[in-house]
Amino acid sequence: MRILVTGGAGFIGSHLIDRLMAQGHEVICLDNFYTGHKRNILKWMDHPYFELIRHDITEPIRLEVDQVYHLACPASPVHYQFNPVKTVKTNVMGTLNMLGLAKRVKARFLLASTSEVYGDPEIHPQTEEYRGNVNPIGIRSCYDEGKRIAETLAFDYHRQNDVDIRVARIFNTYGPRMLENDGRVVSNLVVQALKNMPMTVYGDGSQTRSFCYVSDLVEGLMRLMNGEQIGPVNLGNPDEYTILELAEAVRHLVNPQAEIKFAPLPQDDPRRRRPDITRAKTWLGWEPTLPLSEGLKLTVEDFRQRLQQPQPTTYSEAGIASNS
Repeated sequence: MRILVTGGAGFIGSHLIDRLMAQGHEVICLDNFYTGHKRNILKWMDHPYFELIRHDITEPIRLEVDQVYHLACPASPVHYQFNPVKTVKTNVMGTLNMLGLAKRVKARFLLASTSEVYGDPEIHPQTEEYRGNVNPIGIRSCYDEGKRIAETLAFDYHRQNDVDIRVARIFNTYGPRMLENDGRVVSNLVVQALKNMPMTVYGDGSQTRSFCYVSDLVEGLMRLMNGEQIGPVNLGNPDEYTILELAEAVRHLVNPQAEIKFAPLPQDDPRRRRPDITRAKTWLGWEPTLPLSEGLKLTVEDFRQRLQQPQPTTYSEAGIASNS
């Protein structure tokens, strides 16, 4: 099968490509390298079934493919808030272009949506029927509302043009190849602990998240793509942790002497976030298998190896970060 992965040089996209290549598919990686990195796909560069195209999806492109995994969009607050207009354009124009491509060549299209469509949720845990509590003019809305309109476009293309769509709502995901400077809570805490810096917890640390290891997530995406259900389907780990519990786990693993410091909570930061994965279990036979304790060990080791090389100052060192 010939498969297009937008954002394929990114954190999740590159792990997905590894799985697709291992299954013997022809894979086209489309990336503008805003947050993606060539090192993530370096091992496939000379493979006859792999093709890398440097391209920004806000511009149309013509390709012949059987499936489209549409992952392209900065997913951490530091990156999507840096150029919010670009983020909106990526979610709207980019999704339009990819849906147009899928329509032309009759490819199946999977949208990587997000738990951020639920905003700061008023029900817990979050089911796919919940319509969310999003601030449409807040600093996170370029991403939150952008993904909501991307879902709208996907379902409208399905209803109006019979495009074969799948919609995944991805909850917090972590693992090797996360950017050192992405400002997300796992990478922030791990990098700070490895660098003997104070570990930053925003608010009082009582806000919760659910952390899914990247290999589990990729398995869910592939089952959704190749299954019969359109979605939306929540993909995430239903085990819920406070941010303070996560910080303590990282500290215990990396540097028991590390100091934990508290900082003001960012605007519109969700208080609780946990997926109801009943649909994923029922429709896909999917649920996460790797516990946080094991996944953190693998993630820490990856960061430790990369930090041995000279790195630019991280956003978290500059005081820009999030509990996302």
